[in-house]
Amino acid sequence: MGKGEATRERILEIAEAAVLAKGFGATSIEEVIAEAGLTKSGFFYHFRDKNALAREMLRRYVETNDRLFDEIFRRGRELSDDPLQSFLISLKLLAEVMADLPNGHPGCLIASICYQERLFDREVRDLTAHSVRSWNAHFREILDGIAAVYPPREPIDLDDLAEMISCVVDGAIIMSKTLNDPKRLERQILLFRSCVKLVFTPPPSS
Repeated sequence: MGKGEATRERILEIAEAAVLAKGFGATSIEEVIAEAGLTKSGFFYHFRDKNALAREMLRRYVETNDRLFDEIFRRGRELSDDPLQSFLISLKLLAEVMADLPNGHPGCLIASICYQERLFDREVRDLTAHSVRSWNAHFREILDGIAAVYPPREPIDLDDLAEMISCVVDGAIIMSKTLNDPKRLERQILLFRSCVKLVFTPPPSS
């Protein structure tokens, strides 16, 4: 990584930490510049304004999350050819990854942007929506594969179930931070896993 790339990455790291801690509106370019040890011209060489910074922060955050989720669910598929067992394994792995974060999950950048969406231009808002829709579609594809082998025991909208994992994760992040209990995120993912298992596991034969 060249010096320019390293500086850009440093700016993004500082800005993301500040936004997750106190929100985008309360994070000033001046404090990011001071923390990074830059001049204003040095900052604006990399990002022309706050929306440009937000776009790159979001792209970086989404790419990092995509790599993490892709690796976890790839590992689940490697460990079982059965679509239900593969998904259950992946959710267990996800819970373990969240449990291993030393100070709990730092927060969701997409949620932080969503809470203050009027501060951002259309491109930033579209990026957040695209990321959420992309993972909803990914989870729906997984659930379709499960349902083809294990029909749900109760009538259920698979789109709603696919969206539920993001709702569970983001909601648990908020609750764990509010109540200062990092383990809540792990427990909520495991509870979602139990729900999936109950929905798709065939009833015992009489």
